[in-house]
Amino acid sequence: MVAELIPGTERISVHVAASDPLSRAGISSQLRGSAVDLVEIEAVGQDVVALVIADQMDAEISRLIRSLRMRGARRVIVVATRLDDAGLLAAVEAGASGLIRRSQATPQNLIGAIRTAANGEGSLPPDLLGRLLDQVERLQHQVLHPRGLTLAGLTDREIEVLRLLSDGLDTNEVSQRLYYSERTVKNIIHDVTSRLDLRNRTHAVAYAIRQGLI
Repeated sequence: MVAELIPGTERISVHVAASDPLSRAGISSQLRGSAVDLVEIEAVGQDVVALVIADQMDAEISRLIRSLRMRGARRVIVVATRLDDAGLLAAVEAGASGLIRRSQATPQNLIGAIRTAANGEGSLPPDLLGRLLDQVERLQHQVLHPRGLTLAGLTDREIEVLRLLSDGLDTNEVSQRLYYSERTVKNIIHDVTSRLDLRNRTHAVAYAIRQGLI
């Protein structure tokens, strides 16, 4: 069965990546005749949705997802035969925004996931979403909370400093408001920018805003 093109539907550029040529050919054949244009790796950029076909998540697939994201792929969808809890979290950490079981990879489901990704949204089967939320909860309680960190990688103290900076206070004013030395405030900013690979305090404030922390 081949997905049919819906009249008036905007065409989407799609790159199919797989270590197995037969898997790549099989998925590509399901997409032909639908509202997508298949492109090679050289054409991957911001207007391309990538499909990664895998038996299961491993280090090689994680590297592939990251490389596609670094090339600027708009979204990466993983089509996997097996996906345990560790693989589910690894896929999300690598930058995947959608997951489909290989057994459910019908043309209709693939096109639906591709359209969702092209709109800037993610997609997960309901049971996988529940498993992912359980994984995140365990990560919070077992790893982040004991270290005073949030999911965004910031401590409460760091968030408070960035919140005051976003209000327009300078480091001296922040130190007075929080009863820290100015050196401490500067060290906090330096720790945040270094740990999260941010360029400067403005970038750090923007990061906190995007994460919904301030």
